[in-house]
Amino acid sequence: MPEQYPHLIFNNFTTQMGQRVGNILKHIFPAPKLDAKRIVTFSNQSDYISFRNHVYDKGEGGPKSIELKEIGPRFELRLYQVKLGTVEQNEAEIEWVIRPYMNTSKKRKFIGE
Repeated sequence: MPEQYPHLIFNNFTTQMGQRVGNILKHIFPAPKLDAKRIVTFSNQSDYISFRNHVYDKGEGGPKSIELKEIGPRFELRLYQVKLGTVEQNEAEIEWVIRPYMNTSKKRKFIGE
C-alpha cells in the first residue's frame, strides 16, 4: 500500500448531517500532492458508510483511460454519535446520537438520500 496522502471522494453525503460527517472525515487526512495515485472513497448508502482504498494508473488509451485497482483494506462504518469538540474532551456537547428504534422509519436517512 502506498504511503502517500490520498485524494478523497465522498459519495451521497447530501443532508446537513452528511455534510458535517464528510467534513469530519475530510480533516482526518492531510492534503494530497497533485501527482498522488492513491484514492480513498467514502460512499454512503442507507446510512452505512463504505470505505474503499484504490490506486489509479493512466492507461495507454490516452488521458481518459484510467485503470482503478482496489488495494484494501475496506470496511463499513455506522455513525454512532457526533460530538462537538475534540477527542480529549470528556464533557463535549453531543450533536447527534443514534437512539434505539430510530431506524424504524424506513424513510428517514440521516447522512444522505
